[in-house]
Amino acid sequence: MNEVMTTLLNHRSIRHFNDQQLSDEQIKAIVSCAQAASTSSFIQAYSIIGIKDKEKKRKLAEIAGNQEYVVENGHLFVFCADLFRHEMIGEIEQKEVASSIESTEKFMVALIDAALAAQNAAIAAESMGLGICYIGGIRNKLDEVKNLLKTPERVIPLFGMTVGYPEKINDQKPRLPLEHVYHEEEYEQDKSVYLQQLQDYDQVISSYYEERTGGKRKDRWSEQMANMLEKQTRMYMKEFVQKNKMNLR
Repeated sequence: MNEVMTTLLNHRSIRHFNDQQLSDEQIKAIVSCAQAASTSSFIQAYSIIGIKDKEKKRKLAEIAGNQEYVVENGHLFVFCADLFRHEMIGEIEQKEVASSIESTEKFMVALIDAALAAQNAAIAAESMGLGICYIGGIRNKLDEVKNLLKTPERVIPLFGMTVGYPEKINDQKPRLPLEHVYHEEEYEQDKSVYLQQLQDYDQVISSYYEERTGGKRKDRWSEQMANMLEKQTRMYMKEFVQKNKMNLR
């Protein structure tokens, strides 16, 4: 174990921040760490938009389901898949790049690059004693988000990240057991083993909720996931992505 590993293993989502704002130096440090993340073929297919304006935060909070911590935090980052600059590069270098930019592969590269950068940013922030929370709810109404942030075609806002000084730190949720996530040589072929691992984890999560809520809640993880996945949400996404000239080929 070392300091980095301790920081990683202590992660939890923070949803209550005090009103202290991040300094420009802190923001720059976090973004610099994000940029140090690995990037496929050096393509760097992402952008980060920082939000300080309280009214913009409030609008994004409404879109994300009226989550107050999207407004009340030290800083809000929005991570975007971005192939717009690569389209511009094609124009500068007089090369036909649209076919590649519009491919599913490059769309996946942009998503992965943005996620890697974001996780670097999260770890950097937590190493500074700050807390973070990812905000996937901005994808509820991406047309409104794009209008608010004025992003061009070939740029898709993926998620937000609130960062700030924790006012309240929640208990850490137990993750899936390592043996369920980590497979050696090949994926687990024995379905009965796989199901038993899920049942064991369900008991862990049920106990976690029961203890955390004083018996008011004790739902299982499988139950929680099935209920969530039964509801079709953000089903407009494919149309939206393709309207923005990505994932077309």
